[in-house]
Amino acid sequence: MEGLVIKSTGSWIRVRLEDGSKLNCRLKGQFRIQDIKHTNPVAIGDRVVLEPDIQHGNAVITTIHPRDNYIIRKATKLSKVSHIIAANLDHAYLIVTLAEPRTSTGFIDRFLVTAEGYYIPASLVFNKTDLYTAELTNLYEELKNIYKGAGYTCYAVSALKGTNLEALKSVLKGRINLFAGHSGAGKSALINAIQPGLDIRTGEISEVHLKGMHTTTFAEMHELYGGGFIVDTPGIREFGLIDFEPQEIPRCFPEMDRLLQYCQYKNCTHTHEPGCAVKNALDRGEVSHLRYNSYLSILNDSAGPYK
Repeated sequence: MEGLVIKSTGSWIRVRLEDGSKLNCRLKGQFRIQDIKHTNPVAIGDRVVLEPDIQHGNAVITTIHPRDNYIIRKATKLSKVSHIIAANLDHAYLIVTLAEPRTSTGFIDRFLVTAEGYYIPASLVFNKTDLYTAELTNLYEELKNIYKGAGYTCYAVSALKGTNLEALKSVLKGRINLFAGHSGAGKSALINAIQPGLDIRTGEISEVHLKGMHTTTFAEMHELYGGGFIVDTPGIREFGLIDFEPQEIPRCFPEMDRLLQYCQYKNCTHTHEPGCAVKNALDRGEVSHLRYNSYLSILNDSAGPYK
């Protein structure tokens, strides 16, 4: 039997079979003793082969097919170990909030760099537009222009009011889509609004710290009525890059990667070299200072966490 991993709690792995039925499975012991650098040997989105486990009345995962891609971050408490958020993705969406809680541009850029590094198309979904003041509206317009200029599609929605959801719904069909973001950004509420009936539990915002409470404990893949899937992930407090070499970072900023061919040096780091097209574009206002500062931060500490 073959199937798609849709949930993993650590003890059990939920697999959707090709006929649409679902099984709780165990992971064969061989995967736990292999030299795996990830906290989770099997991830949401993995395509797997199963064998019946007659003794326990379920099934055992015997093979994990090679992954097309995956999105990964440094494990929070284990600095040299990574955690695969999800695998075999068609698109990754970062749910961004400008207030309650605020998503920093540093966090946004580290997420986008990871998506670029593993060849996963990414977009930004600015949620909670119902809370926008005039100041927040101006901030959204500024950020939208920056990220659209870099090559990313931006959506402005309100899960609470149902605002502007149709455009987002239309691009999810037939794809495996990841929704990620801080706790309290409204990922689960947004999925509930996109597909009523799932009744995913949503949480409140801490009035003390204006940060969200964790409500999604484990990542889970939800099937959409019109075809396709959404992976709902636990809230991410910080995003630490892992397995990146410094020379890879410039490629992961599309607006800078496009200019590299015009730099005097083919291995230009866009920091100190003469004839740098990126620094010239920065002086002309064609490259965002916010993005460039994020680039320098990541370049200086390409494996560091950013909250």
